[in-house]
Amino acid sequence: MNDKDPVQENIQRSEAHRALQQIRGIVDEENANDAFKTRALGWLLRYGWLVLLATALLFARILGVI
Repeated sequence: MNDKDPVQENIQRSEAHRALQQIRGIVDEENANDAFKTRALGWLLRYGWLVLLATALLFARILGVI
């Protein structure tokens, strides 16, 4: 038979459950960061060339080329 105290088993189970919740929180935070980076990169690929073109035109205007 098992001579462990049921209270100690419940404590250990509760601690393990809490540790898993903390790990899940960390994983969720990392997933949210990755999703943000993916959205930002997508925005940069879609609209970044427009910003680059506008900057180049502004620079050319300042230099008097156009």
